[in-house]
Parts: sequence; structure tokens; C-alpha cells
Amino acid sequence: MTHEVVVVGSVNADLVVSVDRRPDPGETVLGSDLATYPGGKGANQAVAAARLGARTAIVARIGDDAHGGLLRDALSSAGVDLAGLLVTEGPSGVALITVGPDGDNSIIVSPGANARLLPADLDPGLLSAAVVSFQLEIPIPTVVAAAKQASDTGARVVLNLSPATAVPDELLALCDPLVVNEHEAAFLLDAEDDAAAMAAALLERGPRSVVITLGADGALTADSAGVTTVPSPKVEAVDTTGAGDAFTAALCLRLARGDALPDAARYATRVGAAAVRRPGAQSSYPSADDDLPA
Repeated sequence: MTHEVVVVGSVNADLVVSVDRRPDPGETVLGSDLATYPGGKGANQAVAAARLGARTAIVARIGDDAHGGLLRDALSSAGVDLAGLLVTEGPSGVALITVGPDGDNSIIVSPGANARLLPADLDPGLLSAAVVSFQLEIPIPTVVAAAKQASDTGARVVLNLSPATAVPDELLALCDPLVVNEHEAAFLLDAEDDAAAMAAALLERGPRSVVITLGADGALTADSAGVTTVPSPKVEAVDTTGAGDAFTAALCLRLARGDALPDAARYATRVGAAAVRRPGAQSSYPSADDDLPA
């Protein structure tokens, strides 16, 4: 099977608590019951793409603990090809998430098995998809090695610079597009500016195209053809966890099917808006049959 989207990235169990307000240092606050969801930026993107109808595979590692079984089942039930999912001794990745009353979240990630995904684990056959997507919750050398292999096969490389981490110029040069939010863009540039100016500055760093996500304001795309602002549908946000991953997955799907970057971003903003209307990450993702906000 030729895959449309292959995701090389992390698989985590999301442990989520809702709070009326986040504690100050040294303070304890009461929260909701603990909820456990399948997550991780890599798994989120793979599940979101598969639910939207993309032929999707994941290259990742899970632990041999109870969380690992939950994570494997979630990927399988979404229709993700698990040929590249490896099991390592020890704990799976875990994300500790607090969700505030406005739906915004704060996250601490314990990488677990994700930190053990190495270049030697890569299957070149899986990296020959139309689009191969990366994030930065796995070791940077693995991202660089996989991106090079994917590019060599003719795949389009998409990198979501999250969590914000310094990356080599050789990786940026492979990106088409580099996907960042405003904070990640400012981190990479070591300067804040308006989105259009940051997009232009990012292009000078080497990527072939750039997408800056702007939350409720949508997104901005930039490449050699120019800059396009893409508004987002207006929805009531319940939980923003994983919404950026849904956006990137939808973007990858449409790029794999030949859409121009601005058109792919327009679809992705609608998918991202749909994802914030329900709690959790993967549990909030729409299917190909769902009506998306317009």
C-alpha cells in the first residue's frame, strides 16, 4: 500500500485534569477527576489524518506497560498502519496536562519510549509516502535522518517545530512547509514581530514554505508565490489539546492530494476548529463524514 501520510513522532498517554485556575509555585489546587487519553503529537497527527480518510502509517515507539496497550489500540482502531510501531522495554511516553476554564492547556511531557526511537529503527520503505510529517518529541538525530531519507524518496517533508527546539539548518532546508505557531516562530528567530514579517524571516532560514498557526485567528502561509492569510471559523473552544496536531494532519492530507499550500491551510483551519469543540485530543478529531465548521 502506498501511504499518503506517514508520521514519524511521539506516542503518549495524556493524563488530563481540568482546573479553575493553575496553582502558583508551592500551592495546591483541586481539579477534576483524572482522565486518560491516547495522545502524543505523532500519534495525534496519525489518528487525525486516518480519521479524515488518509492512508496513514506511523513510525514510533511505545513501552511495554499498560499505557502502551492503550496507545496501540487507539492507533489501530483509527485505521493507522502499525508496521512502523515498535515496542521497547520500559514506560511509554506520558503527558501531564492541565486544562483551564478557557480551554487553554499547560503540558509537561515525560518522553519514555519516545526517547528511544533511533535512526536505526527507520524503515526506508515506510518513508516513501506522499507526505512525511515530523515533530520534536523524539530525538533530533532521528528526525534529521528520517527527513533526509523521506526527501530522498521524493516525499514532501512537513516539520511542526513543537516543542520549540533548536534544529540544524539542514533539517530546515528540507521543510515544505515548516509549521510553527507564533511562539515557536519567535523562538526560532529569537525575535518577535507580526506574523507576515516572521514568515518572511523564517523563509530566509531555508524552508521551502512556512505555515504560521494563529489559534482562533487562523493561519498564515508563505512560499515563493507570496503570503496568504487564512481565517479560522469561529467556534466555542472547550479544550485546545491536540488542535494544532489536527491542523497539521489535515494540512498533510491535502498536500498529499495535491492542494496548493493556502488551500490546504484553509481546510486545516476548519479541522483544527472542529477539534477544539470537544475535550481531549484524539477523541475530539472529526471524521471524513463530519460537517466541519465553515
